Amino acid sequence: MYRRHKPSAIEKRNFAAHGVGLSLPQNDTRSFYSLSQLVLSAGHLRQPPVLRHSKITYFEVEILDAQSKKQICIVDKVPPSSTLLDVKHKFHKTCPQWYPSRVGLQLERNGPYLKDSVSIQSLAVSSIITLYFTDLGQQVSWTTVFLTEYTGPLLIYLLFYIRLASIYNEQESTKNFRHPVVHLACFCHCIHYIRILLETLFVHKFSGGHTPLKNMIKGCAFYWGFTSWIAYYINHPRYTPPTYGNRQVMLAALAFLICEAGNHFINVALAHQNHSGNKYYFPSPTYNPFTWLFALVSCPNYTYEIGSWISFTVMTQTLPVGVFAFLMVIQMSLWAQKKHKMYLKKCNTYTYRKAAMIPFIL
Repeated sequence: MYRRHKPSAIEKRNFAAHGVGLSLPQNDTRSFYSLSQLVLSAGHLRQPPVLRHSKITYFEVEILDAQSKKQICIVDKVPPSSTLLDVKHKFHKTCPQWYPSRVGLQLERNGPYLKDSVSIQSLAVSSIITLYFTDLGQQVSWTTVFLTEYTGPLLIYLLFYIRLASIYNEQESTKNFRHPVVHLACFCHCIHYIRILLETLFVHKFSGGHTPLKNMIKGCAFYWGFTSWIAYYINHPRYTPPTYGNRQVMLAALAFLICEAGNHFINVALAHQNHSGNKYYFPSPTYNPFTWLFALVSCPNYTYEIGSWISFTVMTQTLPVGVFAFLMVIQMSLWAQKKHKMYLKKCNTYTYRKAAMIPFIL
């Protein structure tokens, strides 16, 4: 006969240390409860699988010269989340002579330049992306362009207003009498360009970033040259006042100031227009009466701008101002037509716009 083995005190401690209780065959319910507690407290029966990092697919960007089709460099290990601007920065590290704003990249040789915000993954057909490079030349920021173009006319006009002896005849320039319209014209001219300079610094938001230096030179030549021609005639000692005298001057000056105020409020409204995803919302008229022009034209800022120069022409009654106003009307009408077509494509609620710049006409 075999005797039942009784566990010793040491074995009891070992069982207790491993969390195993003594079996009690006389009570099946208690045994089942103890077994279930053992299973729940034991944790994972299998070892957790080893986590493996998912492989990230990198792209290689091959950059070729747009003229000769020769390979310039290969930008490797480009993450899918990168943008074209990131590629330009890496390209700049390889070729320091071309900084990012000077680099123009195209999918095709004669195709449009790709925007910096374009995702690399959206361009990829395979792991190798081929882009064509064009040197855009020396670039300057839009803020620098506008500050340079509009600071010049402000200072140039003042030089003619004080009648430097090197500009006019010395004897004629010493005459003290000036018609009030000369002083009023200087005030209006300064107000116009001071407004533009302040809006450039604190209101306007430029999306393009940079533009070629040659565009700034062309703009400076246009504005500075016309300002010299305009200021020479208005501030000349032999300048004659308008035909209808003070009535013509005051009405035109009032219209000029109204257009300047309207231009400012329109620019503020355009700077705060809303964007929501791919949707584009055009500003709507508000309680401000200067914004009511939004209901009639696509580019009310251009409408007020040409209104200012037409008023300035009537106020001073000089040929140079008239020629300048005429050229501004042509240029801004072309810009307005281009923006009008863009608004028609992007804005869902744009069916109420009736004209591009001049209500019911253009």
